[in-house]
Amino acid sequence: MASNETVLRFDGVTFEYGHNKPILDEVSFTLRRGSKITIMGQNGAGKSTIFGLITGTLDVEDGTIIRGQGVTIAIAKQVIPRDQMDLTVREFFQNCFTKKIYDIDPRIDDVLEVVNLKGHEKLHDRIVKTFSGGQQARLLLASALIQEPDILLLDEPPNNLDRAGIEHLTDFLINYQKTIVVISHDADFLNSFSDGVLYLDIYTRKVEQYVGNYKNVLRDISARVEKENMKNAQLAKEIQAKKDKSNEFAHKGGRLRLVAKRMKELAADLEEEMVDVRKEDRTIRAFKIPAQEDINGEIMNISGMTVYKSHKPTHKKVAMKLKKNQHLLIAGPNGIGKSTLLQNLARNESPEATIAPGIRVGYYRQDFSTLNFDHTVYESLAETMLAGGSKLDEHHLRSVAASFLITGEYIQTKIGSLSEGQKGLVAFAGLVLLRPCLLILDEPTYLINFRHLPVIAEALNTFQGAMILVSHVPEFVAKIRIDETLELGK
Repeated sequence: MASNETVLRFDGVTFEYGHNKPILDEVSFTLRRGSKITIMGQNGAGKSTIFGLITGTLDVEDGTIIRGQGVTIAIAKQVIPRDQMDLTVREFFQNCFTKKIYDIDPRIDDVLEVVNLKGHEKLHDRIVKTFSGGQQARLLLASALIQEPDILLLDEPPNNLDRAGIEHLTDFLINYQKTIVVISHDADFLNSFSDGVLYLDIYTRKVEQYVGNYKNVLRDISARVEKENMKNAQLAKEIQAKKDKSNEFAHKGGRLRLVAKRMKELAADLEEEMVDVRKEDRTIRAFKIPAQEDINGEIMNISGMTVYKSHKPTHKKVAMKLKKNQHLLIAGPNGIGKSTLLQNLARNESPEATIAPGIRVGYYRQDFSTLNFDHTVYESLAETMLAGGSKLDEHHLRSVAASFLITGEYIQTKIGSLSEGQKGLVAFAGLVLLRPCLLILDEPTYLINFRHLPVIAEALNTFQGAMILVSHVPEFVAKIRIDETLELGK
């Protein structure tokens, strides 16, 4: 349970990237020892920025951040940095410390047990990049836990985890005795353990602090918006009545002109009392992914594949042909080889799978490595539009980008500078402009605001080309037409 002891406080903190990209405006909030806090807000609102300020990797423009004396902080980031992917597990964990840890191996064993990753083999010498996306997510969590911090920061921890992994993580967080701050777009996951919410408003750039879980927050926000709308409606009625009287008396002589002036002043006073109604996070517009035309017959033929059990490759025979308007779900636990399979299929590098000539493949990778991080959003989408066989149409490109909330300065921002959620939206905008015949999607809900997911699900549901999907989010999959499921674990 949370105590009254303050472990960290933001006091009027302001931050911006450069001189034209304000993120936080005089933000203030307090963290208590033992509390379990969620940070929520729209993609790009600045949630990860708050983590950077807490850890000290970013410096405030104005205001102060006060950390309790001796308070230690550790963070599990969204993804493992690229420069650490070639490290061994031992080296990866040693990097979490500024000094040499001589008993690192038993400590690694302990945290791998906590995150449900310890198997029958010693993992200390295994290379990080050989782990699946879900296993890497567990390594990230373990890298924070091994530091035994007073404040544990988790940036999108349920992403890439299978159902068993999410259940294990949830139980751990419920029983964890120290302060936890979590960024996530998974409302059900957050509701299972949160006792407070910091809501980052992308419009005001303020942080609103609430008690309770996200369900409580939605209820409180809805009640607040309703109350503000009712107040404004009542004020508008009174303002109009006084303006009508002012207009009526203004054309009459004597003291009535003074009454008209007074009515006008009262109307102005009431207009000052009008409140700015709290705006809700924006949702992407409904969209469709056009399928490549003039393609008939077989699109892909799969006769076999390799799966991994206890990290050992096992051959699996299949007999599967995909045609237009067929949707295939590939399921299985973390580490069985789903992402490797999709990569080989997308690149047409599998010896037991062939893609028909002339097929455009739209490939959504969970690490967004199909995007060039040095390109601006405009350059990336323009290149994709040309690859889709269309002439460069700037108006259409900007319109598609805007439907995914990529507007204004973001269109000329380098992709590497975007939040992970915004990178996902750029990837979807690219699929629209590519007009693929075959969609290959590896965890397309990864780091995407949950408000957008029903819109994305409907777009995939109506896609007229062939589709291969991997997702660990059953609520999302349930909204999509699936014609066949390939269960790799069986």
